[in-house]
Amino acid sequence: MPTRQDLKLVIVGAGAIGGSLAAWTARHHAQTYLLARGAAAETIAARGIMLYPGDSPDQPETIPVNVIRDLREVPDADVVLLATKLYDLESAARQVQAALGDRPLVVSLQNGIRAQQVLPEYFPRVVYSVVAYNAWLDSPGRIGYQRKGPVILGSLDDSQLDDLQTLSAVLAQGLEVRLSAHIRDATYCKLALNMTNSVTTLVGLDLSKISDLDLYQNILAGAIYEAVQVIRAAGVQEQNLAPLPTWKTLWAAAKLPHFLTRRTYRRNLHHMNLSSMAQDVFTRKSTLTELDDLNGEILRMADQYHVPVPINRAIVRLCRQHFADPNFQPLDVRAVWREVQAEKSNRKESKSAKT
Repeated sequence: MPTRQDLKLVIVGAGAIGGSLAAWTARHHAQTYLLARGAAAETIAARGIMLYPGDSPDQPETIPVNVIRDLREVPDADVVLLATKLYDLESAARQVQAALGDRPLVVSLQNGIRAQQVLPEYFPRVVYSVVAYNAWLDSPGRIGYQRKGPVILGSLDDSQLDDLQTLSAVLAQGLEVRLSAHIRDATYCKLALNMTNSVTTLVGLDLSKISDLDLYQNILAGAIYEAVQVIRAAGVQEQNLAPLPTWKTLWAAAKLPHFLTRRTYRRNLHHMNLSSMAQDVFTRKSTLTELDDLNGEILRMADQYHVPVPINRAIVRLCRQHFADPNFQPLDVRAVWREVQAEKSNRKESKSAKT
């Protein structure tokens, strides 16, 4: 790989993560290119990317970015960072392979574990990441964020250590970057936290009023805690994803009385924004989401390791039922809680019948 000054980076995907990463990197590294199409390409090419911190929306900054519309515009790209959704990953991988072959280092920026199964089929040099910051897309080229990183990078073996060092040095000029020797475990730890995406979409966080914060905490914290129990049963070791919550914090939110955890919970709730899954459902009116790759993966692992996950089963059932409706409106949290309780009751009855 070239020296960091000569490194040519191409970021595929102009959404919240791809756009913010492109802007922060382009400010310090001239050979940064963003692959975008349609309205996003036109807007960003003409005006740059406007970024604003969530706690100061009246203080945006606009950063010019090199926009390309075809990967062949940078045929000697050294690194390609894939910032697509998981359901678009295989298509993106085929496009990169067709345009650039196996020359570049490929970086996955997806949630979930499936990228670690898909990308090695297409590329000999792949590294993975956990994106541990929250960002959201208001409109093409306008992105809000909570903080500049971190992005946690790592490979499944030791073969890409030099590449990781070079890449992290480039990215770290614009945002916080950390390296992990246990990126697979880190990916599973983030997967557990991604259970929030389906819950917040189902109840329409930021779109409708939460009628009962206690029940909402029961569902949200319970879904994450179930997922942590599943990945622990699979042998996953906790990794440092700060500023994301630790397993101890997640246990407290799920198990301690609410009066002990409410202040922290409300603070974390304040930092939640419309998730990418919610944007798929409500903004793009799409029935295509990452539900199966996120919650579905936890359910498959729960079956494999015999871990009860009634909250996640109820959530997945409701999501599959309602996300298919193009006129879906957020559910009241009390209705979701009734379904959770019914799932728990059915599980108890099934267990009793077997004994």
